[in-house]
Amino acid sequence: MTIHPNNPVPDSNPGDELHHLLDQKYVQYNTPAFIGADPVSIPHLFETREDIEIAGFFSALIAWGQRLTIIRNARALMARMDMAPYAFVQGAGPEELARLDDFVHRTFNGVDARSLVLALRAVYLAYGSLEAIFAVPPTASDVMPGLLRARTILTSTPDFAPRTHKHIADPSRGSSAKRLNMYLRWMVRRDTCGVDFGLWTAIQPAQLICPLDVHTGNVARKLGLLTRTQDDWQAALALTEALRLYCPEDPVRYDFSLFGLGVNKEV
Repeated sequence: MTIHPNNPVPDSNPGDELHHLLDQKYVQYNTPAFIGADPVSIPHLFETREDIEIAGFFSALIAWGQRLTIIRNARALMARMDMAPYAFVQGAGPEELARLDDFVHRTFNGVDARSLVLALRAVYLAYGSLEAIFAVPPTASDVMPGLLRARTILTSTPDFAPRTHKHIADPSRGSSAKRLNMYLRWMVRRDTCGVDFGLWTAIQPAQLICPLDVHTGNVARKLGLLTRTQDDWQAALALTEALRLYCPEDPVRYDFSLFGLGVNKEV
């Protein structure tokens, strides 16, 4: 295993084998080598804050299915935005918006892409950034208030397509909000390893919720970190609470560990 020089193994209790395993896999997978085969590679194509957060938002929203397909389609969507997503959101006219119309990734289509571009335009005009609509107070135990507020704001913008509501997860209805939690991990987590961006300060890493899908859930259950059988919001909370025992200030660091253990079938 290669240890990234800026990613030392966190302190752990030598007697806790699970803690040691999680720490070792965190170090192994939280490296620049992880980026190329993951949807996080799409926002890494950009340098400015606004381009990164918009590219990350779209890439996260379509992040289900095979990773190579997700990456290919997310890059194609950015190409339709002239590889300048913030400028496109701010100023695309009818002809430019029409480029989105035949975009398809599974159930996400051109109507959804156009609807979200126009919603983001309204958000930047009213709030100045995407961070502002996801922000949570320091006293919040987790990001649920921000997820609900962002959903309300986005879906309430003029001409937001009814069909696009399904692409903005609603944890109050039980959704694990896996893709939005992954997006927040990208934007919020701060370290020197080069994967997550750490651009946002209106959410603290300790408030993040671990992205949960069927694969992460299965790994967590095999490790004894999760007993709930549904992969829903309550399970995401329970998993994150279990991970907080090992790193309360940054529990979602172990998303790297669970992903790596699962994708390489190590458990």
